[in-house]
Amino acid sequence: MSAVIDLPFELAAAPSGFKPGQPSKLSAPGNQVLFPVGPAFVGYKRRELKQIDFATDDQHEADRLAAEAANASNGDDAEVDVGDEPESQDLLERDPKEWKSQDHYAVLGLSNLRWKATQDHIKVAHRKKVLKHHPDKKAGSSGLANDDSFFKCIAKAHEILSNPEKRRQFDSVDESIDDDDVPSGKEDPKKFYALWAPVFEREARFSEPKNGPVPSLGDEKSSRDEVNAFYDFWYNFDSWRSFEYLDKEINEGSDNRDDKRYTEKKNRNERARRKKEDNARLRSLVDKALSVDPRIKQFKADDKAAREAKRNKGKPAAATDPKAAEAERKAKEEAERKAKEEADKQAEADKAAKADAKKQKEAAKKNLKKTKKALRDLVTSNNYFLAPGAAVDAGVIEAQLNELDLICSKLEPEVVAEVKQKAEKAGGADAIKAEFKAAGEKAGASPSAFA
Repeated sequence: MSAVIDLPFELAAAPSGFKPGQPSKLSAPGNQVLFPVGPAFVGYKRRELKQIDFATDDQHEADRLAAEAANASNGDDAEVDVGDEPESQDLLERDPKEWKSQDHYAVLGLSNLRWKATQDHIKVAHRKKVLKHHPDKKAGSSGLANDDSFFKCIAKAHEILSNPEKRRQFDSVDESIDDDDVPSGKEDPKKFYALWAPVFEREARFSEPKNGPVPSLGDEKSSRDEVNAFYDFWYNFDSWRSFEYLDKEINEGSDNRDDKRYTEKKNRNERARRKKEDNARLRSLVDKALSVDPRIKQFKADDKAAREAKRNKGKPAAATDPKAAEAERKAKEEAERKAKEEADKQAEADKAAKADAKKQKEAAKKNLKKTKKALRDLVTSNNYFLAPGAAVDAGVIEAQLNELDLICSKLEPEVVAEVKQKAEKAGGADAIKAEFKAAGEKAGASPSAFA
């Protein structure tokens, strides 16, 4: 019985002006040349020529790989020793579909070398794993004909690590060495070089080739220029880590271009975020190393000693004596303390004087009405400063009273109070009149009514 298979197929949009029921007009037929290429076509032709099915073809390919591994030349590989790593049960039971989360170095038994492994190491390790975990061998020993999950993991690990671009992407996110390996900064300064050299060596693998050779951490004998060059390099470090290995896979079977664009945009944003976090992590690491570097501390101490020597150059020995310097420092502190006390006393006195002046001003302002009445009484009691027996002129009286109003409105209350006190102490009419004239000119009366 034939099986029915539903294939996803989306019809093109109807042409403009199309109405249901109208006869459709098909475009004229044409010829187009198709070129069969790719691994899928090669596999198809291989199965067609050999008249075999998919399962048999897969078995033949596995046998071919095993034969190549067994018959390969041992001339160069004999010198490459990758050792034998123990294989945990979790590693052997890995799901090959979860290849993005697998440790490719651990699958090939290169955990001890990791990013330091050469292509020769990868080649030899892959060959050893293929010979050990080929499905035919497992079928013969365990009786399971389909026990090839770990073999697929081996094939995927070899595919990633033998391709320079894919391996670089995987190394970019290899988190087998975490930040717990970074010294805390509280260790013995004598262990600084032994602890921090491996850290910078590990980070140096991400250096762009255009950066040039990576300077070494050095030791306690390194010169100031060498130490400065080392930290200048790391503060301007250009990393090639790109984090695209962690990109979310785009569903190739989807025809929705918006979904693809959204996924691509999200992947770009995630790569940028991880890149920014990695730059901040590296900057923090360099800051910590700089803060605990014993050479930097020694350079600062040398600079301070040089400044002290320059400052004390030409001075008598007593001036550089520690006891004399301490006595001078104490005397200076005592003088500064006394000066501060005097300044505080003066400030208190100024504050009190300001407070008194403010009180006097407020009192004068409060008593302005009484002061003004007292000034009027002085004018009237002295007959408006007219000669005895002279007739009183209303214009003169009005002018003098208006000028008194001007004095009281234009001058400050305390100044008006001073005018009153001076006028009361003046004695004679002419002296009182002179005080009023001076106050009126000060207030802006020109000419004065008391002239």
